[in-house]
Amino acid sequence: MTDKRFGHVALMGRPNVGKSTLLNALVGEHLAIVTHKPQTTRHRILGVLTEDRGQVAFVDTPGLHRRRDHALNRRLNRIAADTCGSVDLVVLVIDANRQTEEDSLALEQARSHDGPAILAFNKIDLLKDRAGLLELTEQFTGQASFDAVVYLSAEKQQGLEDLLAEVFRLLPEGEAQYPEDLFTDRSERFLVAELVREQLMLQLHQEIPYGLTVMIERFERQPRRIEIGALIVVAENRHKGMVIGRQGQVLKRVGSRARRAAAELLGMPVHLELHVKTRSGWMDDEGSLDELGYAR
Repeated sequence: MTDKRFGHVALMGRPNVGKSTLLNALVGEHLAIVTHKPQTTRHRILGVLTEDRGQVAFVDTPGLHRRRDHALNRRLNRIAADTCGSVDLVVLVIDANRQTEEDSLALEQARSHDGPAILAFNKIDLLKDRAGLLELTEQFTGQASFDAVVYLSAEKQQGLEDLLAEVFRLLPEGEAQYPEDLFTDRSERFLVAELVREQLMLQLHQEIPYGLTVMIERFERQPRRIEIGALIVVAENRHKGMVIGRQGQVLKRVGSRARRAAAELLGMPVHLELHVKTRSGWMDDEGSLDELGYAR
């Protein structure tokens, strides 16, 4: 036997509690895109942390939500629920500043997990008065059994070691299952597509980002740079013009910022070309969801 620990750990919670920011902070890489808009995370993203204590494969999941108006919404909830049943440990992330009815969906999933669970209150740096944390903790621990409770700020990278200490304590003994230099199982193409979508969500109005997605059509490594062609798919024709913007200014701004982020991620210069296409109803078409890379 080994005294090292290994396991898969799901980060669960409703939208906008900071799961993706937490994943990035724990792994030390910009794996999961982060915006202030709900449902930014649409995929199951694996982030691997390897250190002397062992190896942890963190799994960021889409936020559990009550919307059922599109096949995409239902599929995102299913991804989150299925992940909970396939990991060694669940971390339920709660926004310490604001709770909603959707927190109960995540709490229900954590309660259904057949294994250890950690309750993590995030964004404590934003609390004006931390006196209410005790009452809030009692509220959640009274509804489910948790093996540990931690308080942290993923954005400020505070409390991360407290969380990791509990994670390694609760994971089973085992050897690392991933190469030491691997930090995700996602391809470079996927990560670049997400970087483009991140900029779109940051630059566009509230109602537009949910009806678009990004596909990488071309990814070619040249001696001095990587040439990438990305297709932005929108659900309505009226959104196509909004994505492009007057005289192409929105698309240029998205492309410029995504290109810089991609070059930093890939470690070499990037030439990025963006195109926009309308595919009506893709969010309600199971075949389109499969083609566009959304796991069942």
